[in-house]
Amino acid sequence: MICAFFGHSDTPPGIRGKLKDAVIDLIENHGANLFYVGNHGSFDRLATAVLRELSAVYPHIRYYIVLAYLTGCIPKDVPTMFPEGIECVPKRFAIDFRNKFMVKQSDVIISYVTHSFGGAAKFTKMAKNKGAEIINIANLS
Repeated sequence: MICAFFGHSDTPPGIRGKLKDAVIDLIENHGANLFYVGNHGSFDRLATAVLRELSAVYPHIRYYIVLAYLTGCIPKDVPTMFPEGIECVPKRFAIDFRNKFMVKQSDVIISYVTHSFGGAAKFTKMAKNKGAEIINIANLS
């Protein structure tokens, strides 16, 4: 099972526990073993931190920061990848291209979406329309 993450860039750090619980549930109860996360905003940073922590507990899982740009800040301490073909995409469309790649690959999306506009909402909706399972951390009590 492949999981991707989409959330608002201003996601509050207080959702980290819910995010971690959702990832653990997917690993332990649904066989998730591959995770894709972007590298823009606080939700992506939270997801990366959770994945880094859980990869020590569950050494069989793999996760990748899926980069939108071939230049710029590339993290050195986490595994990264570029979607095939992104090198031909104009820079202003690169994040959309990357996010569409993540939607196509994923069976489930963990999101933090509190409003219906913006990239997190757009790609979570796209994944839902594709038939992916959506776990919206914002809706969990």
